[in-house]
Amino acid sequence: MSSRRLVAALAGVAAGLSLAGCGLSGVQAGGAGSDASASAGGEITGDVTLQTWALKAGFSDYIEGVIADFEKTYPGTHVKWIDQPGDGYAEKLLAQASAGELPDVVNTTPAFGFQLAKEGLLQDLTRVDDTLDATYVPGALEGFQFAGVEGTYGYPWYLSSELNYWDTDILAKAGIDPKSPPATFDDLVAASKTLKDASGGQMYLMSKKPDLGDFASAGIKVINDDGTELIFNSDDAVALLDKYRQAYADGLMPADVLTDKFLGDTELFKKGTVGWTATGGNFIAGAVKDNPSLEGKFAVSPHFGTPPIDVQGVSIPKTTKNLPTAIALAQFLTNEKNQDAFAELVPGIFPSTTASQSQDFAKSDGTPDGDAKAIAFTSLNDARVMEPVQVTDAMSTVIKQQVAAAMTGQVSSREALDAAVEKCNQLLAE
Repeated sequence: MSSRRLVAALAGVAAGLSLAGCGLSGVQAGGAGSDASASAGGEITGDVTLQTWALKAGFSDYIEGVIADFEKTYPGTHVKWIDQPGDGYAEKLLAQASAGELPDVVNTTPAFGFQLAKEGLLQDLTRVDDTLDATYVPGALEGFQFAGVEGTYGYPWYLSSELNYWDTDILAKAGIDPKSPPATFDDLVAASKTLKDASGGQMYLMSKKPDLGDFASAGIKVINDDGTELIFNSDDAVALLDKYRQAYADGLMPADVLTDKFLGDTELFKKGTVGWTATGGNFIAGAVKDNPSLEGKFAVSPHFGTPPIDVQGVSIPKTTKNLPTAIALAQFLTNEKNQDAFAELVPGIFPSTTASQSQDFAKSDGTPDGDAKAIAFTSLNDARVMEPVQVTDAMSTVIKQQVAAAMTGQVSSREALDAAVEKCNQLLAE
């Protein structure tokens, strides 16, 4: 294994992963859960280690409760829990992998899982568990199935999907009914033009440039089937970038959206500067806490195109010396009962099990917060991981630079995407 290549890849994706350590708190222990049924053969007994990522501060009672239930369900087992800080988790995984010391059950994401799986370090779960497809929602499970690496390399755990949030005051200034916000990206551009005219160019809805996730969400293929070539320079991709380019040229976004000073569309929304953002289902409470003047000014609607899904999961290294118990623990942690208990207590986080999809998570209490949770939950069956796991931090930088060059008119959208694809494929081949 190339330690240099693995640490660079893991470090490159660490900053963009947001579910773990997202500031949620107040979780209590879940129920006993249903019996796990590991199919690797061998007795479920003995010691295993579970490693999570930035969960101890807010989730100790819950995790410790699940562990206690597991040990009660399987007498003779003992689980040691290790929780790593959010900062430096990529480097920690690298050090453990390089030393052959990955814990028996390790908290991963699709991006982390891919880097470990392609180096041959993780168990292919399809070889030891034939219940995966029946147990987990497709988009979450597909997050741990990687182009060019046959198999499935993680049990999906907790999920979040994105939806649209609107500032009702800003919509009103554009003459838009908050109950009927823009339903497509083209509608968003048209509404942005209306708002510009109504506000004399002083207010905005849009405040982001596109990334690979936006292309994929719009139905544009960004990587080939075997994961060996990025292909986000198609005619459809050029056409979408042209729409952003024209919107920027027309003054429909803040001028600094392309500069290092740009805070991001979600932060600008929380400041009341722009009227639209897309993010996870637990956004409203935090936004109001940061800016109380937003109270009562939210409308929500489904994400444009295919909704992105954020996935946390648990993987099992090939180095485990207790495979039956490791599988049983991973199944137990991610079973319907334990996931439902977690999701009931944490707004905006949802279970990955198919059985959970019939529960009450889709019911709204009629508030924007409740509507957001319902929309996010009902989107899970269609949601997918949007950005390819092969994309590194260096590739993302290239893409951002070329998109910015196109939007400022330095090059055409075609030239920008061709250049980005060429450079990213050079990096992919290294």
